[in-house]
Amino acid sequence: MKVYDGTTADSEPATPPERVKVGIAESKVTDGDAVLTTSGLGSCLGVAVYDGSAAVAGLVHAMLPSIDEMEGTNEAKFADSGIRHLVAELEKRGGDREHMEAKLAGGSDMLDFSENGSGIGVRNVEMGRRTLAEFDIPVVGEDVGGDHGRSLRLESANGDLIVKSANRDPITL
Repeated sequence: MKVYDGTTADSEPATPPERVKVGIAESKVTDGDAVLTTSGLGSCLGVAVYDGSAAVAGLVHAMLPSIDEMEGTNEAKFADSGIRHLVAELEKRGGDREHMEAKLAGGSDMLDFSENGSGIGVRNVEMGRRTLAEFDIPVVGEDVGGDHGRSLRLESANGDLIVKSANRDPITL
């Protein structure tokens, strides 16, 4: 009986994919076999975009809905400009909008500002959906809202987005 021992048929140890951390208000793109990770998503929105035909994937960790609402030059800080930048970077690496799919996570209502209208989390999710629709990129999975934080792991090899939260099992989108 053969027991899997982490080696390949050529008896070389299997190498795990590179892990690339995406910080708050950052985005990263890979065209290799990497895992993009981010944590600390409360009201922030994590947007994963994947094009399987070109083998490219990207992740943005946006804090606020729109760059138009605030001054700033960091595009990844905002859901609208962060997604636009992410799509442009994916296209530079061979991605095609016609083959891209998106997954969303985050947008929690961590603080109650209901007397002032929708909270940041809700507005981040709405802006994320609206911006992806501008590019005709379908949202094929999401884990948004609630009142809990999340951590994400985007596997670039297959486009799976694993969402971890406290007090529940991880889910795969």
